[in-house]
Amino acid sequence: MDSSQDRNLPATERKLKQAHDDGQVARSKDMGHLAVLGVGSVALLLMMPWLAERLKLAMGQQLRFNAETLQTPHVLLQRLEDVSMVGMLCAVAFSAVVLGAAVMSALAVGGWVMASKPIMPDFNRINPFAGIGRLFSKEHVAEIVKLVIIGSVVLTVSGTFMLNSMQDIAMLALQPSQSALRALADWLTHGVAMMLLIVAVVAGIDVPLQIFMHKSRLKMSFEEVKQENKESNGNPQIRARQRAKAREIAQRNSVADVPKADFVLMNPTHYAVALKYDEATMDAPQVISKGSDLLAFKIREIAKNHQVPVLESPVLARALFAHAELNREIPSALFGAVAQVLAYVYRIKAAMRGEASMPDAQPVPVVPPELDPHNLAAIAAAKATKAAKAQGV
Repeated sequence: MDSSQDRNLPATERKLKQAHDDGQVARSKDMGHLAVLGVGSVALLLMMPWLAERLKLAMGQQLRFNAETLQTPHVLLQRLEDVSMVGMLCAVAFSAVVLGAAVMSALAVGGWVMASKPIMPDFNRINPFAGIGRLFSKEHVAEIVKLVIIGSVVLTVSGTFMLNSMQDIAMLALQPSQSALRALADWLTHGVAMMLLIVAVVAGIDVPLQIFMHKSRLKMSFEEVKQENKESNGNPQIRARQRAKAREIAQRNSVADVPKADFVLMNPTHYAVALKYDEATMDAPQVISKGSDLLAFKIREIAKNHQVPVLESPVLARALFAHAELNREIPSALFGAVAQVLAYVYRIKAAMRGEASMPDAQPVPVVPPELDPHNLAAIAAAKATKAAKAQGV
């Protein structure tokens, strides 16, 4: 079992994505408070002149009475419905603006999340022992400290603001009502702006703090990272079979390139390797097609149909089949052996063009024993030598 102290490695992209899919993202309550209070205050300031005008008209209509009004009481009900509709429309518009601000603030911090796991029943949440543990958790302690600091700052600032403006507020009673209301609105605007400034500062600190704490909760131990890599990469045996299958498919597809080869090497019944060398574009010969058994016969048949020389060199064919990758340069240890065969092929082609005499018997290329997959003793000796060199013997 890994303790929390062992989880000191940052979460991988896979774990972050899994946490996001489970609904675990960083959220800042203070950013939501700032969005709701700030946007709500701005919306009230912008809507207040229109609301006041509408309220004035509505009140004027409601307070107008005559003989006809007294004779038709349903008119009063209609007036009530009209003013209620105006108030409801204003409330809906204001709520929509504030709700949009709250949603956008959440998206700005944690992004959009569509997950059902957070609302699923979890009996661990009502476990009293787990609840006591959460009370003393790092996140809960940090939240309490933050609330204490915010409360202290708000009380200090609001108390100072009230004390400094108490005399001005008291003097409003001596001013005309219109001037007093304007001064009172300015006083409230300054107070709300000061509170919003405090909330903005708190949100600016809380957002990176919540992101840091979210990533801290998702930290992983070395064993968890290793297990995740194992799950991501899959079983080694399965991967080996997949790679072998991919090589087999590539070899079958490479048969179409046989007509482009300079020559084909056979081990006359099991392996076939088609090679090509272009001095202008290649630094060394490349294997452009290879196969075994039935595929080897197919390569030889295509080569003969396209007048590509087919030569028998069992050891070199086996070595190239085992160690050379398709459309890659051959291993440097086989440069000399392939060069011998390539030179022999060039002489044959020159003789067929009438530019030289037919060469003698095909040379027997020299292949390092450890590159022949059938030479198990040489391979074992090469591995032992390599291990000894690695150990500095």
